[in-house]
Amino acid sequence: MRKYSHRKKENAAGILNKEKIPAHIAIIMDGNGRWAQQKGFPRFLGHRKGAERVKEIVKSCRNIGVSFLTLYVFSSENWSRPAKEIKVLMVLLREFLLKEEKEFKKNRVKLIVSGKTDQLSSKTQKILEKVMKATDSDSFEIVLNLALNYGGREEIVEATKKIAADVLAKKCRLSEIDEGFFKTYLYSADLPDPDLLIRTGGDMRISNFLLWQIAYTEIHITSVLWPDFSKDNLIEAVMVYQKRERRFGGV
Repeated sequence: MRKYSHRKKENAAGILNKEKIPAHIAIIMDGNGRWAQQKGFPRFLGHRKGAERVKEIVKSCRNIGVSFLTLYVFSSENWSRPAKEIKVLMVLLREFLLKEEKEFKKNRVKLIVSGKTDQLSSKTQKILEKVMKATDSDSFEIVLNLALNYGGREEIVEATKKIAADVLAKKCRLSEIDEGFFKTYLYSADLPDPDLLIRTGGDMRISNFLLWQIAYTEIHITSVLWPDFSKDNLIEAVMVYQKRERRFGGV
């Protein structure tokens, strides 16, 4: 498996400590529906505005020196939403990927996916594979990891099943299993754990997102709804992160 490393870049923000830029930011992009409701718009317009916001935040993360960005795009629980809303979300995803493919290549954005993508439509899978192949390069500036049909508990269960199968097949031994070994069976095995988790929309919960990976991640909750989450809000979250002392269980 390819191992990625944090690449230091110029601190475009200027006001940030470039030595303490989080290598990996994960975002729970919440609030599209509420944003639309507050403005008297149908929910799909909130999702469209949210998709537009992704472009700005990917660019801003790249410019300040973030090497990995994981976005919670569609959870395994989101299938319980109305069929029309799910259809809109998938259409917006495909439109976004096709529209941004050239920009990704130009700006060295490497696209990867975490989740059970085999349960997505064949059309969506083909577009994902197309853009991932087009952006697969070792000279990336930032890795954009889309959590699609993703659930943290399910990820852990799936990893456990795979390890059990490999033990039964004598591909590995029980004595080999530790935290590092277990991580190699996760969707995001090649990525470092997130340094900073941002949740927009104000809710104080994790929503089954990266349960294994965020054991020591710093968490920033903002009441700003995702369609309104700007570069300035991102900078503010990173500034808060930089003021914290990360002890990882130490003193």
